[in-house]
Amino acid sequence: MKQLRGFKYRFYPTSAQRLELAQTFGCTRFVYNWALALRTNSYYQDNVSMSYTDTSNALTKLKKDPEKPWLKKVSAVPLQQGLRHLNTAFTNFFAGRNKYPRFKKKNNRQSAHYAPNAFKWVDGKLTLAKMSQPLKIRWSRYFTGEPSSVTISKDPSNRYFVSFLVEEELEQWDKTNGKIGVDLGVKDVMVTSSGFASGNPKLTHKYQARLKTLQRRLAKKKKGSNNRYKARLKVARLHAKIADCRKDFLHKLTTQLVSENQAIYTETLAVKNMMANHKLAKAIADCGWGEALRQFQYKCKWHERELGAIDRWFPSSKRCNPCGHILDKLPLAVREWVCPSCNSCNLRDKNAALNILAVGQTAFACGSGTGGEIDLLSLAIQG
Repeated sequence: MKQLRGFKYRFYPTSAQRLELAQTFGCTRFVYNWALALRTNSYYQDNVSMSYTDTSNALTKLKKDPEKPWLKKVSAVPLQQGLRHLNTAFTNFFAGRNKYPRFKKKNNRQSAHYAPNAFKWVDGKLTLAKMSQPLKIRWSRYFTGEPSSVTISKDPSNRYFVSFLVEEELEQWDKTNGKIGVDLGVKDVMVTSSGFASGNPKLTHKYQARLKTLQRRLAKKKKGSNNRYKARLKVARLHAKIADCRKDFLHKLTTQLVSENQAIYTETLAVKNMMANHKLAKAIADCGWGEALRQFQYKCKWHERELGAIDRWFPSSKRCNPCGHILDKLPLAVREWVCPSCNSCNLRDKNAALNILAVGQTAFACGSGTGGEIDLLSLAIQG
């Protein structure tokens, strides 16, 4: 089965390429922010909604402005792609999937999207528009197809990445008979109905002391100084290390569960509401539930696994799986409880996973589920 896949690699630009990319990132960011302000002011001041075509025509006039000649020095393709990304952001906002688009900042992640007419791909070497030399890419794996688009990005820690969107033949995993319910938690990121507990690396807690020291040093540096820039880089690099370790842990975990099971059912959590609890917010954010569900979604789709989410209000933890008795209250600190009806001893997380599996199988057997096409991520992060 052919499937569109993204391949991300780190690369190391030369001094000239670094300068060219800085100009491209700056112009792309400027055009995005300019178009966002233009569309916002047009609606609130003139009561007129602007489309992508309107902003594209306005960009053509903006390039003729004698005070902005630097817009013509970079490739026009990333600028147009920036307008398309803004239009997509507005589409998602009006559909209720995302918040209102926000302005991009200089110190955040920078990116530029290149269509096929803005790069050359010859013998495994990538050369971007306006550049004479190919990028020095560190190849960690290879792909076989031709890239349909390329995205260049730089994270806050000044690391450069290139992402290829490629359609290639995807090798399917063998079908299995396994079916599991997955309970998401803080003590263990995932506990399954089969008794598997993933544990929790608690990466934020692990690096908390070092992060606290670096952030205090950053706060004392003079704004705009070179020392503040160096201190900011140290903080950004530690944040990047934490994020990379967390994503690696989740990738290994979700790949293992999807490869071993044909059907996976999980709960629907209001993560936004749960983050309002300041005693648990940091621990919840450190688990990366949203990223885990995103990985479940596309991996199940790729390998034709069944994926579903049970009703948000189902009392999976308070319901005794053997007899169905539901407790009135079950504090979070209680990890094990005895059912007053059948006297069975229930481990909180495993009992919840067993209930999730039972309800998930029932719902999908009755035809109320949608399999791998369910928008599990939007269900899980709803507030």
